[in-house]
Amino acid sequence: MSELIINLDDVNPVEFFGVNNSNLTLLRKAFPDLKLVSRGSKIKVNGDEDEIGRFKDKIDQLLALAEKEGALTERHVEEALLNISTEDIFPPGENGDEVLVHGRNGMMVRARTANQRRMVKLSETHDVMFAIGPAGTGKTYTAVAIAVRALKNRIIKKIILTRPAVEAGENLGFLPGDLKEKIDPYLRPLYDALDDMIPVDKLNYYMQNRVIEVAPLAFMRGRTLDHAYIILDEAQNATNAQLKMFLTRIGPAAKCIVTGDLTQIDLPKNQSSGLVTAVRLLEKVEGIATVYLTQADVIRHRLVKKIIEAYGKLGEQRNYE
Repeated sequence: MSELIINLDDVNPVEFFGVNNSNLTLLRKAFPDLKLVSRGSKIKVNGDEDEIGRFKDKIDQLLALAEKEGALTERHVEEALLNISTEDIFPPGENGDEVLVHGRNGMMVRARTANQRRMVKLSETHDVMFAIGPAGTGKTYTAVAIAVRALKNRIIKKIILTRPAVEAGENLGFLPGDLKEKIDPYLRPLYDALDDMIPVDKLNYYMQNRVIEVAPLAFMRGRTLDHAYIILDEAQNATNAQLKMFLTRIGPAAKCIVTGDLTQIDLPKNQSSGLVTAVRLLEKVEGIATVYLTQADVIRHRLVKKIIEAYGKLGEQRNYE
């Protein structure tokens, strides 16, 4: 039986251990043969010497990540326990620490997983990019951050954000209000991302002066979108005709990111998803890139990853049957 005292003098112990000691609870579950006692800025560890050595390695990894990120989340702890290193999240030599946008209240918005980093790198060398993956993988958020960075760096003159107005099992048609009030619920995730990245006054100015436009996909018909970053979100709910229409709106000095989740298609059964067709037809076209995000990129609540896994298994079972 060995004992080790680990000092956490360089971090805030409350933030390191998590809300209600959530991070410490994850560590205890991962090392059930060790006795862990937290006292102030110290962790007292008792148990087998080899096991204590492995525990110390994880703590060192988490301390380095906490210093880099400024905070330690349950996701960081889970990734460390799954042997996902800091280099996997921020690949060396690829500017993994680069902040895309300095958001509101000092928030630093940056790519947080390997595939989000791929989105950033490929957006610099490709004019059109498809980002495909399940809910919570940061597709939309990263795409908006890329566009906001380009606007702040004056690479483009405006941002256009659009979504198909397709109902996900609900019927909003009978809600009171004008057209904008009926449509806004479909576009709320795009507004939320912008709210994080741009101060309120500046965002209002951009919206009023059409530097940033948020509109349903149907409103894109007939336009030529140039000197702009164009983001089509929830593209799995666009039909073949709609997606073709959208992709042919792109002007010579524009860039475009198309995001979608092929497991959440809300189109009527007699309509096929235009995203499926577009990826198949355009994946090998020069100048067009495709990034596939997975459940490993999920950055929402730690249970979201498990929920995606469970529904994935259900889909596999139905396909088998």
